[in-house]
Parts: sequence; C-alpha cells; structure tokens
Amino acid sequence: MAHYFVGDIQGCFKELQRLLAAVDFNPSKDEIWAVGDLVARGPDSLATLRYLKSLDNSAKITLGNHDLHLLALHGKIKRANPKDNLTELLNADDLSQLIDWLREQPLVHTLPSHNIIMTHAGVPPQWDLTTLLAEAKAVSDALKRDDYLKTLISKMYTEAPDLWDSKAKGLPRLRYCINALTRMRYLFPDGSLDFACKTPISDKPSELTPWFEFDSVLKSSHTLVFGHWAALMGITHQENVKALDTGCCWGEYMTLWHAETNEQLTQAKLK
Repeated sequence: MAHYFVGDIQGCFKELQRLLAAVDFNPSKDEIWAVGDLVARGPDSLATLRYLKSLDNSAKITLGNHDLHLLALHGKIKRANPKDNLTELLNADDLSQLIDWLREQPLVHTLPSHNIIMTHAGVPPQWDLTTLLAEAKAVSDALKRDDYLKTLISKMYTEAPDLWDSKAKGLPRLRYCINALTRMRYLFPDGSLDFACKTPISDKPSELTPWFEFDSVLKSSHTLVFGHWAALMGITHQENVKALDTGCCWGEYMTLWHAETNEQLTQAKLK
C-alpha cells in the first residue's frame, strides 16, 4: 500500500486529479492523506468533496480552518465571501450529506507504522501524543453533537485562548485546540500563538518563531505533516517536518508526498 500526502487542495480538483494520475493512484490498494482546507479559493470545491467522500476509507482527511468555516456558512452563522468560490458547493443538492461527512473528519490522523502525524497547521510543541489525540478527539466529539453549530462553531471565532493551559476546561480548551491545529504559524517566546503574521520566515519579526522550530517531544519521534502555510513553499529545513501547502490556489502548485519513497511530486496551477 502506498500513502500519498497532499497539501491544501482548496478546490483545485483538476490539479489533484493530475497528481493522482501521475502516481497511478488506486484506491483499492493506496491511500490519499489530505492535510485539510479541501475547499475555498479554487474553482472545484464541490467536485473535491464529492471525490474524497467517494473514496471512503482510502481517504484520510484532517479538517482545516476553511473546512470548519464551511460548516459555519452552511449553518448560516457566517456569510460567504465571493472570493472563496463556494457558490456552487453551497447550492448543491447533496450539501447536507457532504457537511455530515466533514463533521466526521478529525483534526489529526496518525500513521503508526511510519511514525507520521498529520494535522492541518501543525502540533503545539507543548503537547505529547497522548495530549494531541485527546484534545483533537474532544473537538471531534463536539462536532458530532446535534447542537454543534450552537455550542462550538458559532463560538470558535476568537483568538483566545492563545496559550496552552492544561487546567482549562470546556469551550476555552476546545478553542485552543482549533486555533492551534488549524491556524498556527508563528509562536511568541512563551509558546503563545500569533495570529497576525503570515510572512515567509525571512521577513518575520524577531520575536516570532515558527512553531516547528521549538523543541518538542513529537518532533523528535515522529514525522509531522501539515499544510496551511503557503508562504513556506514547502521549506522547513527539517527532514521530519513536511510542509505541503505550496500555494496551488494562489497560482503556484500542488504538492504530493509519497511516504514510502520520500519523493515529492508537484502540479502547477492550471491556467
């Protein structure tokens, strides 16, 4: 079995198709692992969701911030932004089924045989594997509740808390997990999340550090796979930290990483 990890698709379905064709992807024996942000800026978010849902267990998905935002749009909590290219998806006859499928997707996937952890934005350096799995499960459990829109989605749009507190309970704890796993880029020296800076590392303020440059137990024992941060263009300078968002929806390209061979393939944005 081959495990193919793909960066932020963002509705760029044709580019995804070309990458999978290039590796002769066969869902009867291979798996595609998508780091999240399946929808939004590209032209084919509806086709992307339908395809990944059709793969059943051959697709492993982690939710990104755009995917969570789609839940808010569907629930009428937020209004759609035209630049997100979601009109077709939001008007689809099978939208409710796609939303229910998204709600079943986790914030983290692990591949124990390869010591790989996949999230959308990264893993807080303060967390060990037990904490990561427990906190992500708490969010997943909340998403599966019938009242998830009222109790979680409508209350997730905040930058607080921005620092991990193991003694926190309830909604603040869920919010931190969502912020860390779907929005994280830079951290302040105390490990708190910065939400403003999205620049390449060469242009960052001196007080900020990429999350993956902090010491962590998981980074020393696992390969961490993430997306979300297109400005990195796949460069972390760390062999066991794989940044797969290479800005396809912004006119760059989509990246696919083959875990077994450690090879990367790219597909330029189709004009």
